Amino acid sequence: MSVKENINRFKKVIPENVSVVAVSKTKPVEDILEAYHSGHLLFGENKAQEIITKQPLLPADIQWHFIGHLQTNKVKYLAPFVSMIESVDSLKLLKEINKQAAKHNRNIDCLLQFHIASEETKFGLSMEEAEMLLDSEEFLSFKNINIAGVMGMATFTDDLTLIKKEFGHLKELFWNLKKRYFTNNDDFKEISMGMSGDYEIAIKEGSTIIRIGSAIFGKRG
Repeated sequence: MSVKENINRFKKVIPENVSVVAVSKTKPVEDILEAYHSGHLLFGENKAQEIITKQPLLPADIQWHFIGHLQTNKVKYLAPFVSMIESVDSLKLLKEINKQAAKHNRNIDCLLQFHIASEETKFGLSMEEAEMLLDSEEFLSFKNINIAGVMGMATFTDDLTLIKKEFGHLKELFWNLKKRYFTNNDDFKEISMGMSGDYEIAIKEGSTIIRIGSAIFGKRG
């Protein structure tokens, strides 16, 4: 199936309240344009250099989500255009996003990334670390970031019970944070979880953003 056909297939089966981030990492600009011309505007990249290279070559109305581990020294390159940074895993990174967003008179949406997988290689906060971040005076001083929800990646496994448990844990973290810190903040509403192999489970567990790469663009070489 073509990229356009895959996009249209997702539009038919995904609930209206769930956003699809078309993960275009390693894929050429031509593939992104095919998805764009089918009416899709939301794309995700996980490497700073790749998103910086592609963005100027593509239509200005594309919404870019950064979904990978982000080094603070790369934030300045993303700040002029990125719609959301889904992978905030430290106060230091959030401070830099706020600083660079202010330079461009922007307010950048961010998700707090949690470590929910059994694999140690995954990045992300623990609940204790998130509470320390949100309770800090420094966080309360930030004016150019908007915490819009949470993000997490499940263990790469065929064990569907484990995946369901990990997604359920992220949903629980979301509601704990909502209750304690964001009760009156309507912007705190996103749970980004689920990829090509497990998005159906993620949606059942409450995902509002799914990150789909190979099921749209095909297998990577």
